[in-house]
Amino acid sequence: MPKAGIIYNDIKPIACKIALELEDKLKTCGWDVVTTTGGGGLLGYSRPESPVCHTRIEQLIPPDFDSSLSFAVVLGGDGTVLSAARQLAPCGIPLLTVNTGHMGFLTEIYLNQLPQALEMVMADNYDIEERSMIAVQVYREDVLLWEALCLNEMVVHREPLTSMCHFEIQIGRHAPVDIAADGIIVSTPTGSTAYSLSAGGPVVTPDVPVLQLAPICPHSLASRALVFSDSEKVNIFPATPNRMVMVVDGNGGCYILPDDRIHLERSCYVARFIRLESPEFFRVLREKLGWGLPHIAKPTSVELP
Repeated sequence: MPKAGIIYNDIKPIACKIALELEDKLKTCGWDVVTTTGGGGLLGYSRPESPVCHTRIEQLIPPDFDSSLSFAVVLGGDGTVLSAARQLAPCGIPLLTVNTGHMGFLTEIYLNQLPQALEMVMADNYDIEERSMIAVQVYREDVLLWEALCLNEMVVHREPLTSMCHFEIQIGRHAPVDIAADGIIVSTPTGSTAYSLSAGGPVVTPDVPVLQLAPICPHSLASRALVFSDSEKVNIFPATPNRMVMVVDGNGGCYILPDDRIHLERSCYVARFIRLESPEFFRVLREKLGWGLPHIAKPTSVELP
């Protein structure tokens, strides 16, 4: 019996409703179905009295979800997609992402397209697009304190009411650089259209094997976004006496102390997305972010009297 999974945002009534209907539909078609919520992929935030909230990468895999699943349907917005990718990337399960949120930049279809899309997926009539992910680890005196998979970006920034921070950053074997800023962002090509874009970083198409470093409000005209090979490992050392905060994909993180080290490298796991049509990244940029649209009316020819 073929097997499929459903991951849904349980705080959205429409996602809960569609999850139940979809489960019944798949079972009627002879599929074994397992379900879970996107909350299982949320990393949680540390608190001052509990500075480390740590779950190993492979322990986020939901019960009964394994490589025997043909696919999983994700019902939610971009946050649910990020969570589902973190949960299922170690299993290599392809994700059909359905937008029940707002922008849905990472989703493939809307709810009204789900019946037709489901027929195509059950018939294996689709392509798979792989997106690179980052393995983020925090060390204190060479002891691993925290780790997570990252599809969009890792951000480390100052706490409120503290001054600007200094970061010593070493990329591969290159000489370390010092950046003075409110924070820094290390993103994947997928994350180049998220926080990094708001911080002035360039958009990178998903097929380019790079990472991107973008400073947040840097205190130098020379500090600009840097794009480099994702084969390079990155180590970040806080060069400041103040405690800082690290956040991964906007939904979890931990406190970073002055003697900590943040280590980032391309993960051996990838997020696998089901594509029902050939991926067209520029179309998504136009529809979701307005890229390439004219902002003024073009002049028309006028006959002179």
